[in-house]
Amino acid sequence: MFDLSGLNKEQREAVEATDGAVLVLASAGTGKTRVLTSRIAYIVSQGLCSINEILAVTFTNKAAKEMKERAISLLNQTSVFATEQNTEALWIGTFHALALKMIRPLHDKFRRTSNFAIVDADDQVRIIRKIIKEFGIDDKKYAPKQMSFYINRWKDQCRDPDDAKIGIIRFSAEEVASKIYKPYQDTLESLDAIDFGDILKIAIEVFKYNPEVLLKYQDKFKYIMVDEYQDTNAAQYIWLTLLSMSHGNICCVGDDDQSIYSWRGADVGNILKFDRDFKNPTVIRLGQNYRSTGNIISAASGLIANNSMRMKKEFWTDQEEGLPVIVKSLQNPTMEANFIAALIENKQKNGLKFSEMAVLVRTAVQTRAFEERFLTIGIPYTVVGGVKFYERREVKDAVAYLRLAVNQDDSLAFERIVNLPKRGIGSTTMNKFFELSRSDGISLPSAARRFENPKLTEFFRKLDKWGSEIDTATPSDLMKRILIESEYLKMLQDSKAIEDEARIENLDELITALKGFESVREFLDYISLVLDNSDSTIQDRVIISTIHAAKGLEYHTIFIPGFEENIIPHKKSVTEKGDIGVEEERRLCYVAITRAKKEAYITLCNRRNMYGSYDFSQFASPSRFLYDLPKNCIRILQ
Repeated sequence: MFDLSGLNKEQREAVEATDGAVLVLASAGTGKTRVLTSRIAYIVSQGLCSINEILAVTFTNKAAKEMKERAISLLNQTSVFATEQNTEALWIGTFHALALKMIRPLHDKFRRTSNFAIVDADDQVRIIRKIIKEFGIDDKKYAPKQMSFYINRWKDQCRDPDDAKIGIIRFSAEEVASKIYKPYQDTLESLDAIDFGDILKIAIEVFKYNPEVLLKYQDKFKYIMVDEYQDTNAAQYIWLTLLSMSHGNICCVGDDDQSIYSWRGADVGNILKFDRDFKNPTVIRLGQNYRSTGNIISAASGLIANNSMRMKKEFWTDQEEGLPVIVKSLQNPTMEANFIAALIENKQKNGLKFSEMAVLVRTAVQTRAFEERFLTIGIPYTVVGGVKFYERREVKDAVAYLRLAVNQDDSLAFERIVNLPKRGIGSTTMNKFFELSRSDGISLPSAARRFENPKLTEFFRKLDKWGSEIDTATPSDLMKRILIESEYLKMLQDSKAIEDEARIENLDELITALKGFESVREFLDYISLVLDNSDSTIQDRVIISTIHAAKGLEYHTIFIPGFEENIIPHKKSVTEKGDIGVEEERRLCYVAITRAKKEAYITLCNRRNMYGSYDFSQFASPSRFLYDLPKNCIRILQ
């Protein structure tokens, strides 16, 4: 049997509620991951289903990995799991990873081959740029990245090209995007590819037009569990609803007070209407915070109570009251950065690690003053949100080689690396490839194979060799040989540029990363889904992060600078969304404050110019949220 003695009353209630729909409202720091993983172990130990009949979904690879490891650890403590060790078949992962796992074997149902590629954001923009050019559209007025934003949003809403044209303003950027949506989808099909936004949308369409497939997965998954339900968008909501509708055994864990991602399609309404979507749901509120001191909890509770669109809940802790939340007004951003830097330096000298402190900003433009000050006085720091490993140019080049080895008709991969290193394939030659590709309806690589070119012939000879080794060579060994035999590595080694030394190191790291995968195909699917930006080389450094990026994390001490009108709440949110925007901005403040375990500092400036050096004549007003904080849990420094 699974031991529940370590859970509090509400946590235990959530674990033991195994029948029907369950909504666990988990305020910040109340142990939601513990509830989810304990629930998995409890259900399996009770013999209600096997571990492989549970679908557990979250948003990031990091969260999915943690959930899987903790669930397996708990299951290993039960006698039941000793005979049920098939952990490879666990369905615990991100929405997109699990949906991709479902649809890849069903490729024929959406007109793709088994080796279909998943294009990333850069490739998506490149495709859209070509379509815009073909249509004679001004790409300066209608930027490809902007067009991709609209298309991705429509996919998150499960809207087809025809649906996207409904209700849009004429002559707007959105109307232009709606016109290129279908050509973009046609291009993806011709490339034997899908993009990130297609994954859930295709899964839903496959379920819709193939009821036997939906029934198969409904029968397979006896229980469905969802983390961070408040962050789900329309496609994720529909996917979950379809999978759970036959038995209704769905448990969603979330906190409407931490819904801060509307800009990427999240709909807080999904959690607010849970009791209308699912029949006779059980609603359990986790209110005991295990992270923060009493004053931090009181400040956060008093703040968020001013929101009207929320599910009422208690939020409390039995920890000591601790220090009050400190509020300090400074003259300008430079003095604000100096004040915070001095506090960080002093706390580090008194034994607190740099990595236990975080500066949480509302907008990225705020980081400049802190970076300059930290560099000046020698405080080590890292800015969360830099270029991700798998988005670095040299890594994407290497991955393109692998993609082309797996699928030799991958036109996007071919276009990226055919002249890396240089093989004399310039724009004139590439245009000939494109013309033949379009006229004969074949892939770009197939078109290129018809041309006489010694270097190209040698390239394809090597490509054929690498392709024949896909299923026999280890991914890391194959990658190493490709980099050497293609002379890509030599190109970097011969370079005089300092940055190419770092690129070689990154490729070494890529080879190391490949050692953790059974096959090249598994690796390619994985990197298409990577969302995290973790850097294992960072040791003891202060974190500078946006509040959005800090959600789910915790620190001993946090600093929230820029507590002013137009910053938080952000001017754009208030202007475009009115009261709804203000409430989301207040939730952002709530998330920021609840990242702190022991100490929280709020700073604001009397004068600030967000777009250049500050101007003494430009006054800043204190944030309206400052007046939401209960006076008995804050201290204003003079």
